[in-house]
Amino acid sequence: MNYTTLFLILFPLVAALMLFAFRPQPSKWIALVASVVEMIISFIVLSQFQKNDSVQFIFNVPWITSLGLNFSVGLDGISLLLVLLTTVLVPFIILSSFGKDINASSTFYGLILIMQSALIGVFAARDGLLFYLFWEMALIPIYFICLIWGGENRGRITLKFFIYTLAGSLFMLIALVYLYLQTPNHSFDILALYEAGRGLPLHDQNLIFWAMFIAFAIKMPVFPFHTWQPDTYTVAPAQGTMLLSGIMLKMGIYGLIRWLVPIVPLAFQEWGSITIVLSVIGIIYASCIAFVQKDYKRLIAYSSIAHVGLIAGGLLTWTTIGIQGAMIQMLSHGIIAVGLFFIVEIIFDRTKSRSIDQLGGIRNVAPILTSVFLIILLGSVALPLTSGFVGEFLLINSLFQYHNIIGAVAGLTIILGAVYMLVAFQRAMSGETNSLTASFTDLTNQEKLVLFPIVILIFLMGIFPNAILEISEPAVNNLLFQLNQASDSIK
Repeated sequence: MNYTTLFLILFPLVAALMLFAFRPQPSKWIALVASVVEMIISFIVLSQFQKNDSVQFIFNVPWITSLGLNFSVGLDGISLLLVLLTTVLVPFIILSSFGKDINASSTFYGLILIMQSALIGVFAARDGLLFYLFWEMALIPIYFICLIWGGENRGRITLKFFIYTLAGSLFMLIALVYLYLQTPNHSFDILALYEAGRGLPLHDQNLIFWAMFIAFAIKMPVFPFHTWQPDTYTVAPAQGTMLLSGIMLKMGIYGLIRWLVPIVPLAFQEWGSITIVLSVIGIIYASCIAFVQKDYKRLIAYSSIAHVGLIAGGLLTWTTIGIQGAMIQMLSHGIIAVGLFFIVEIIFDRTKSRSIDQLGGIRNVAPILTSVFLIILLGSVALPLTSGFVGEFLLINSLFQYHNIIGAVAGLTIILGAVYMLVAFQRAMSGETNSLTASFTDLTNQEKLVLFPIVILIFLMGIFPNAILEISEPAVNNLLFQLNQASDSIK
């Protein structure tokens, strides 16, 4: 029995419970130390990980035997990358709050650590009901973070977010319970659910497909299930927005890879083209809406919808380059999103405004911030040698191979994204300073500790993408091989 994955899940949860129970004065430092320890452990796991298609660091014990429920967790190359994304970003998200005076700080940081625990649980779960429990567990802390520390109209907006995502999750739960009932020994084990789902007739697979797809599409979100996202991202505190965009939306994409497509391959063949079209529509729709945004945070929120549309579209071609492109782009998007939302928060703290029209001339008084902002922005618009280029190239390539017209339309994301991001950057950073920006100060040392590593990661991932792709490739190929075998046997 290997306890490594269990420790990764439980350690931040225990740290959070300590913060709730003892409410220590330097709660932010305790949360930061706990998150850094978690990150170090995840890198130790990476150093011991064998680059093959097997599931490693497995912890599997009976939990509720009468229901056939096991506490079963483990890591392969796909889940390991997303665990690493979580453990790397959470320390930066916590550190980004150090310049702010946060009420009930022990509760705030405890909720962040609980969410980290739940996110790792989602990526590591090898049992369907356990996956669902961690999925729901991740919703609770982010709901309270947005509700308690959010901005104007947070009550109405966060309630919509909670109901929207909870309703989608219930569809997934119904699908999982139905699959559970189809297993010979009534088990939620992932392999048993795979076998049960693949053995269903097309009509039943279709119902399972849409029940699970709705849950995952809301979480990402994919058009037309996106309506909760812009308002929630805008009203949430900066750290909440970073958690939502940097990590939480990856739960939905991971769900497509790990659960949806492998369980119901016939239904995926039936409806996959529709989901790709929805994803590509989301790219164009969100990009067009981003053009007219005046609030910088809201603009980046719509940009996130466009990027997720491309990830989902490329992934759903269900090819090696599509899934691999989705894997590296999930990491890139997470890192870049945290950097962009933090910079917007810095601008808001200095000027008390996120209105692009009210800003200007910031580069004259904050050259370091301007340079960092430009690098992260160029990563977002997929400049070669940045992390964004590798993922978007693979994803667009996969869509071109799927269908020329769909690939061409999806490729517009690079052009459209470059236009609205660079225009907004120019209006906010160039020109002459005004009454809001004249006293703008450059990055503090604490802010540099967050943003400089993000810049380094953007270049490292762009220059050495194989270091990441080699981790997930065996698991991706194994997933494709198993699904092709299952499809051939059904035919």
